[in-house]
Amino acid sequence: MPMFIDTSPPGHCIFCKIAAGEIPAAKIYEDALTVAFMDIGQVNPGHVLVASKRHAVTVLELTAEEAAAIMQTAQRVAVAAQAAFDPDGITLFQANGAAGGQTVFHFHMHVLPRHEGDGMALAWPRKEPGMQMLQAYAEQLKAALQA
Repeated sequence: MPMFIDTSPPGHCIFCKIAAGEIPAAKIYEDALTVAFMDIGQVNPGHVLVASKRHAVTVLELTAEEAAAIMQTAQRVAVAAQAAFDPDGITLFQANGAAGGQTVFHFHMHVLPRHEGDGMALAWPRKEPGMQMLQAYAEQLKAALQA
């Protein structure tokens, strides 16, 4: 994970400043709801961040329209990254909250061109709770969706 942590107050964070054009950034795309720019901590050439223009900390604070716009921009950037850099694969990565790995507390998604042996790894301890527990989890989520 990157070592940079932005501790700016909401609405004054580094991504708000980039979206507003107040600080320099290598922007590659912008529309009414999103801005896409090069990550200064490149994992591989073409590593782009897609951020909401409005300050929202996590996916939980996005409107449905913003969430859709961010995914559309990320897909558009992924297509461009594939054409420009011919990676072996592309990873879309998005973290929410410090415990989730978020270091800049403004919603953003990483578009990462990937190459075999690039040193980037996504790993977690696999747990297999069994079908009965999976069904119980599913029921909890269904109830929350209906609430």
